[in-house]
Amino acid sequence: MGYMTVEEHSGTLLHLKRSPGIRSWSLLVGIASVGLAAAYYSSDSNLWKLFYVTGCLFVAVQNMEEWEEAVFDKTKNLIELKSFSLYALVLTFWRKGHEKVVLDLTQLCDICIQEERVRYLGKGYLLMLRLAAGFSYPLTQSATMGSRSDVEAVAVLLKRFLGLEELQQRKQQEEEAEYGEEDDSLDNSSDSEDEAGNH
Repeated sequence: MGYMTVEEHSGTLLHLKRSPGIRSWSLLVGIASVGLAAAYYSSDSNLWKLFYVTGCLFVAVQNMEEWEEAVFDKTKNLIELKSFSLYALVLTFWRKGHEKVVLDLTQLCDICIQEERVRYLGKGYLLMLRLAAGFSYPLTQSATMGSRSDVEAVAVLLKRFLGLEELQQRKQQEEEAEYGEEDDSLDNSSDSEDEAGNH
């Protein structure tokens, strides 16, 4: 799977991981090379050369995707979303860079694919976790470029692991049954009104 890879998969635990892709590493190497070339061929002072290299490295790191993890634990009924940003780490002088979000697994009611426009690069796709409280949270902070099939594969895996399709079918059947009962009660009340009118 290109969107996220399976680190661990059992009946009660699903651990997904994601690392920066080829695009991120290519940008890092390309932008860093520009800085090194500018410093090498420049006749400026060493201080300016250092500025060229560090400036380009900073821009390259800024465009890096994050390292991300998602853990779905049925025993604890928790979803843990962890991310590690090299850019945030550099920007805060190694004080910050790790983020962790914990969600209630029992509140998860649906998983859907969202299309996102990525500047200069076109369309990307990511998974959204829809909670019963009415808000959604992205499974990953950045979208995957190109094929939608990788994201769909992760969505199918998650829905199968969590039994979301069966849950949705059961809810739909319950709603249909309630709707049917309401229709029957309305029909009975209208019949009784007609009988009362005839008398």
